[in-house]
Amino acid sequence: MSREMLPPTVADSFEPSADTSRALRDALGRFATGVTVITCNSDQGPLGMTANSFASVSLDPALVLWSPAKASKRYNAFTDAEHFAIHVMTAEQANICNGFAKDGKAFDGYDWHTCSKGVPLIAHCLSRFECTRTAVHDAGDHSIVVGQVTRVSTQAAGPLMFYSGKYGVFKEV
Repeated sequence: MSREMLPPTVADSFEPSADTSRALRDALGRFATGVTVITCNSDQGPLGMTANSFASVSLDPALVLWSPAKASKRYNAFTDAEHFAIHVMTAEQANICNGFAKDGKAFDGYDWHTCSKGVPLIAHCLSRFECTRTAVHDAGDHSIVVGQVTRVSTQAAGPLMFYSGKYGVFKEV
């Protein structure tokens, strides 16, 4: 009998609950993602946040989404921001991601400027999407922020990846 046809074992299968939250987080971490830094202007000044919860929604109109955690100290600034930017990071930008994972004001030492809407824009990203917020939806312990893309910048480079709690690079097979 093939592995796919075997019934799941206790180690392979569980029901999500408070008791299995670490196992659920580990299972979700098995999905490799790109890494983004989201930026906005706020009452506190320029802010950034590292996130891997980014997805395209629609090409016409051009819509994207990301999902900040409600427990984040930066949550209100980001869900209230009318304009924001999503930066898809290159393999060489892990230090920037680490900086914004720890501190929302970690702009020192990085090449950045503000756009006409006041949003901080990090230079040399793989892609950058400047957005206007169109909706914020409740989603459990996170929210889903939808933005209409108003400008795109892109370059050729290797992507920064995130898998099982670690940064890495993409290798073609």
